[in-house]
Amino acid sequence: MSRFFSRTLSLSALLIVAACQKAQSPEAAAAPPEVSVVQVQLADIPAEVELPGRVEAYRIAEVRARVSGIVAKRLYQEGQVVKAGTSLFAINPEQLQASKLEAEAELARTEANLVNANDKLQRYQALVSDQSVSQRDYRAAQAEAQLAKAEVASAQAKLNRAKLDLGYANVTAPIDGVARRALVTEGALVGKDEATHLTTVEQVNPVYVNFAQSSSEVFALRKALRDGQLKGNDGQFKIELLLPDGSVYPSAGKLSFSDVSVNQTTDSVVMRAIFENPQQELMPGAYVRLKLRQATNPNAILVPRDALIRDQFSARVWVVNAKNELESREVQTGSVVDKQWVIEQGLKPGERVVITNAATQTAGTKVTPKLVNANDAHTKALAS
Repeated sequence: MSRFFSRTLSLSALLIVAACQKAQSPEAAAAPPEVSVVQVQLADIPAEVELPGRVEAYRIAEVRARVSGIVAKRLYQEGQVVKAGTSLFAINPEQLQASKLEAEAELARTEANLVNANDKLQRYQALVSDQSVSQRDYRAAQAEAQLAKAEVASAQAKLNRAKLDLGYANVTAPIDGVARRALVTEGALVGKDEATHLTTVEQVNPVYVNFAQSSSEVFALRKALRDGQLKGNDGQFKIELLLPDGSVYPSAGKLSFSDVSVNQTTDSVVMRAIFENPQQELMPGAYVRLKLRQATNPNAILVPRDALIRDQFSARVWVVNAKNELESREVQTGSVVDKQWVIEQGLKPGERVVITNAATQTAGTKVTPKLVNANDAHTKALAS
C-alpha cells in the first residue's frame, strides 16, 4: 500500500511540474518586440524658403496715338505675337498729308526769298567798295540774307515735322511681344487733346517674378552664413517656381535684382527673379510660389515623417537607449525636406530613432532594434 502511495505521489509531482512549466513557457519564451530604427546622421541639406510672387511682363509698352485723327483700321489680331515695327493701327492721313504739302510750299517760298536775298547781297558787296552803296544799306542786305536763311531752316523743320506726323499715322509696335486687346475701334477720334491709349504690347518671354522676403529672415540668413551655420552658394540662388496646381515649372529662375533697403511699409526686402517662358505658360499678373535655395546646412539632422509625434504643445520622437529601452525625446523641428523633418534641437548623431508605430509605443519598453537604412526609410516616407 505504501509502494502504491509513493508511486501516486511521484506521478502527481511530475504532473504539477509539467503544468507549471507549460504555464510559464510563454513568458519565458517571449522576446522584446522588434522595432525599426534609423541612426541619426548629419547631412547636407539646402536651406530653402517658399515665398509668394507675382508674374510680370519683361517689357511693357503702351501704344498711343501720337497725332490727331480718325482711326481708319485696326491692322492686327488681338493677342497676336508681333515684332517691333509691325503695323497695329492706321489713322486717316488726309489732314496730315495736307499739312505736309503746306510745309513743302512754305519751304519753297523761303528758299526763293533766300535766293533773292543772296543775289542782293552779292550786288551790294560789289558796289560798297566804290561807295555806290552805303555801309548801312550793305549791312541791311546782310541781315536780309541771314533772315532768309533762318526762314528756310524753319520751313525745313516744319516739313520734317509734317513728314514725321504723317509717318505716325501708321501706328507700329515699339517692341517685340504680344499685342493685347484694342482699346479703340475704327472711327474713333484719337490724339485730339492727349496721346490716346490704343493698346499695350507685352514681352512675355522671358518674364519677371516679383517677390519679397521678410527682413528678419534676411538678417537671420546673413547671420547664419557669417557664423558658419550655413554655407553660401557663391551668390547663386537656385529658384524653383511652383505653379497653382502644385507642379514645378520646368525651367529654373535666376535672381536678377535684390533691393538694398527694407520696405518701410511691409518690413520686407523686394526681390525679382527672371524665368524663360517660351510657351507663354506664365501669364503676367498671375500669383505663383517660389522655392528659393539660399544656402546649404552642412549639419542637418533628418528623421522620417513617421517618426515624429506632434501635439499642440510639443513634438517628440522615440529613441532606443543603450539598454534597448524606449525613451521619449522632445525635439524642435524646422522645415520639411522631401517629407523628412529637419530636427534643430533634441537629437545627436548616432542616436537610434524609432520609425515603427511611433504613436503606440510606451516609455521604458524593452525592444529589439532593427537598424534600417535611412535612405530606405526616406523612400518609404515618399511613397506614403
